[in-house]
Amino acid sequence: MHCGRYRVRMARIELNTEVPHSARIYDYLLGGKDNFVADRAAAAAITVDWPHLAISMRANRNYMARQARFIAAELGIRQFLDIGAGLPTAPNLHEVVQEVAPESRVLYVDNDPLVLVHARALLTGSPQGRTAYLDADLHDPDAIVRSAEFHETFDLTRPVALSLIAILQFIVDDAEAHRIIDTLMAPLPPGSVLALSTVTAASAPDEVNRGVAAYVARGIDEKARDRAEVEKLFRGLDLIDPGVTLVNHWRPDEAARAVPDAHVHMYGGVAVKR
Repeated sequence: MHCGRYRVRMARIELNTEVPHSARIYDYLLGGKDNFVADRAAAAAITVDWPHLAISMRANRNYMARQARFIAAELGIRQFLDIGAGLPTAPNLHEVVQEVAPESRVLYVDNDPLVLVHARALLTGSPQGRTAYLDADLHDPDAIVRSAEFHETFDLTRPVALSLIAILQFIVDDAEAHRIIDTLMAPLPPGSVLALSTVTAASAPDEVNRGVAAYVARGIDEKARDRAEVEKLFRGLDLIDPGVTLVNHWRPDEAARAVPDAHVHMYGGVAVKR
């Protein structure tokens, strides 16, 4: 489907509404409406063990907006690859960066069928820029970087910001996480950026470890990483101050400063490719 500068390739939609999905649990806990009984039941059960999960998710969403604005405004990057885009939840990345620079180009990538259903809602960017959507799996990064959408959206002579926000906790094998990042960063030119966030138990080990176990018990693999493990995800790149930190401490605004560390269970960081 083509809509001016906005593009989405529609595929057959097969929703399994009986099985909880991480994106829909996230949507429900953020107050969204794109979720089903199985997702709400899973969220209710998980938050018994992980009571501050919704607060942490909101802190992470705020971090996404802050770092994207920083990358656009301070680093001058105008191209963004957002993998694990999830369901539309304001503000979306393209809204943040196109407010800074309307000519910014954004490619959203996800493989949840419900996200595909809502892809047109994501494709509401500025007429000066470009917003596109690719239905692809993070576990197959080669398919992402070989896709027509990738090459039509980006000028690979100019830096691209790769955004992996709240997705790598579902890649529980570190070697696999490193392979995915390396494959995605390989075609991006020097000056490109990796921005990520992922679950940590550092600030509330008992709560987070119980919560991760609750996800796993419902068929959703998840891993909490310590600071050293998250720093290794940036290997070969130059971390920008303040490095890897709880997301409410990454260049915080007033809202971020108001959140207690014990309620924030995500590490985040931004790094530049040499």
